[in-house]
Amino acid sequence: MTMADQVSKNPLIKQAWLRVLLFGCCFILVTLAVAIPALQLIAGIKPADLAAHPLTTVAAFSPQYLWLFILIELVVSLISVGGFVLLVDRRPFVSLGWTWSNFQQEALTGLFFGPALLGLSAVIMLLSGHLEWTDITWDPSALFVSLGLMLMIAFSEEIVFRGYVLGSLLDTFPNKWIALIISSLLFAVFHISHPGMQTLAFINLFLAGLLLGVNYMYSRNLWFSVMLHFSWNFMQGPILGFRVSGFALPSVLVAEPKGDLFITGGDFGLEASIMNTALCFIAIFVLAWAFEKKYQGRPLPTLDNVDNASPVAA
Repeated sequence: MTMADQVSKNPLIKQAWLRVLLFGCCFILVTLAVAIPALQLIAGIKPADLAAHPLTTVAAFSPQYLWLFILIELVVSLISVGGFVLLVDRRPFVSLGWTWSNFQQEALTGLFFGPALLGLSAVIMLLSGHLEWTDITWDPSALFVSLGLMLMIAFSEEIVFRGYVLGSLLDTFPNKWIALIISSLLFAVFHISHPGMQTLAFINLFLAGLLLGVNYMYSRNLWFSVMLHFSWNFMQGPILGFRVSGFALPSVLVAEPKGDLFITGGDFGLEASIMNTALCFIAIFVLAWAFEKKYQGRPLPTLDNVDNASPVAA
């Protein structure tokens, strides 16, 4: 390897924490550059309203134009992460953790773990009298659109919060849990403008960040978190009929939560339920134990060896 090749692989900014900080600023600027024109042209939001009351204005329009907000999120994520990875970190996009070989088991675990947790929550609510399914609707086109939207959300948020933010923080902090906690807090803050947001919802989103990132700490691979994120949202909204982080979607089962909002989650949905808190705590500890045991004796991957990472201990 020549000296020129080595230099070309070194990050433009050496400190990973500083890259994360600058990435956050870049993400905000790109969001404004993309979202403001899109919301004005397509949703008809007035610039004055957006400037005076950004959060309330966005919240008022988001249910009607949910597809637009998800598309904006995807575009912003690709531009921000892609730009930073290629131009600042000076590494290929695939280094975020897109290696498929040897990670199929992790992907399947994530895919089935989400529906298992949501299904268990729904059964508990049903048996305790806090849930009734009042109807069944079958609209294949709406279900297909929802599937696409949930995939877009999972892909865009995972490349940001696990792929870039958590990946960079793991190179900053010797303790991997500190990196996971910080990235999970940022993940929760990102959702703070969603309809029905309240304290327990914020706590549960933080726990969801821990749950989504626990595999990435050991593997530096995104397939587990992407599959878990997708299956969680798709099962929760389009299948079981709950709100997804405050947003109502067309669903196969028409759900009618009843009783204590502490149990049902209120307007935010099941993600603001105390049951979700308990199940996420249990799931985090179970997965952390399982992955710690699986990867025991193997050095944690870094940006230098992430492409060769394998879940099978040597």
